[in-house]
Amino acid sequence: MTVPLDRHYLVELQVSAERVSQLRRIIAAHLRHWSLDLHIRPVCRGVEELLTNVHRHVGDDNNCVVELRWSGRHLTVSVADNGSEMPRLLSNGGGGLSRVMALSDSWGTCRTAEGKVVWFTRYAKEPYSVDPVRLPPLPGVREFRRPPVEAAAPEPTTASDPALV
Repeated sequence: MTVPLDRHYLVELQVSAERVSQLRRIIAAHLRHWSLDLHIRPVCRGVEELLTNVHRHVGDDNNCVVELRWSGRHLTVSVADNGSEMPRLLSNGGGGLSRVMALSDSWGTCRTAEGKVVWFTRYAKEPYSVDPVRLPPLPGVREFRRPPVEAAAPEPTTASDPALV
């Protein structure tokens, strides 16, 4: 299966508790569409942590941009907002960034002219499909095959049937 390189999704939203759960479902749908089903839970959990941090530390009136970018090998998720305070990884490991760090291969922050971006990456190799390999039957084991649907059912046999003797 050949996957187009550099798939991209971007959404701008005003952060609120309701929007976090909506965006989680939207991201899950995009990851399914990209055949990245194994990454849905950790990526959605990471986005939820980042958006919750925006909601908690920057406020409800903040517009932010969530971006997914998949190169065929790496999935990068970023959340940009207009808050001036840079996030910190707490020393006791109890904050949202600690959870993002645990769910990702790498993460970071970057100041921008409008505020900041917090991002994380996951190794997400291009999915491939494998044609099933037909193995030879085991010796002494008969293969069961259903008769075709259009085939007539066999006549019932009786004890006087010579085939049973």
